Amino acid sequence: MSEKFKILIVEDEMLIGANISLQLNELGYEVTGIVPRGEEALQHIEKTTPDIMLLDINLKGDLDGIQTAIEMQKTHNIPIIYLTANTDEAHFNRAKETKPFGFISKPFKKLDLQRTIELTISQMDKKIRMHTDSESLSSNSFILSDSIFVRHLNSMVKVEIKDILYIEAERNYCRIFSSTKEYLVVLSLKEMDEKLPAKHFLRTHRSYIINLSQIKEIAATHVVIGNKALPVTKVQREELLKRIQAI
Repeated sequence: MSEKFKILIVEDEMLIGANISLQLNELGYEVTGIVPRGEEALQHIEKTTPDIMLLDINLKGDLDGIQTAIEMQKTHNIPIIYLTANTDEAHFNRAKETKPFGFISKPFKKLDLQRTIELTISQMDKKIRMHTDSESLSSNSFILSDSIFVRHLNSMVKVEIKDILYIEAERNYCRIFSSTKEYLVVLSLKEMDEKLPAKHFLRTHRSYIINLSQIKEIAATHVVIGNKALPVTKVQREELLKRIQAI
């Protein structure tokens, strides 16, 4: 594994969490944290975004695992693997709505954990390849002052800058969300940030670049674009307010 996948463990039984962490380290994964509450998990991913969340369904506190997943998915697209001791049909049906990549029943063996994570990574890679084949920027694509040319099937499609809502990092790629479609771009978010016209766009978070003209609402920790709340770091919020005033 050339690059360690980062995994967050959300488990309120700390002995179980510590045991999972040990197993993940032995398997070659990086554990970004072990947190016992959904609220803490949401705070954690704003500082360190994992590649995968191992999420106990029956968390104690104000948010159970499913509610935590729902809140997380408002701002992030992190694959979920649920951990559960016993889930009735009602909980299972609620959990399905969050589109998890897998379920692991407690108690589980190290091999169960290993295979479920490997299958999740395989699904993630397959999803990226599928999108890359259908909608991506080729190596000779280019960005103009008022538009981006995106490869779609066998042709290049012009996407107007004004129609772009925001851009989200997806490992070594980034996804452009326009007012009508999504496009997967074979560029890192850092590379995209360097190429985009600065007067229109601002990187507000390690995972997001926003189109300043598309902002509907500015809050203390996020902005609203379309129907999605996108996180803004404290430092970038100050820059955002300066840029908005200058428009």
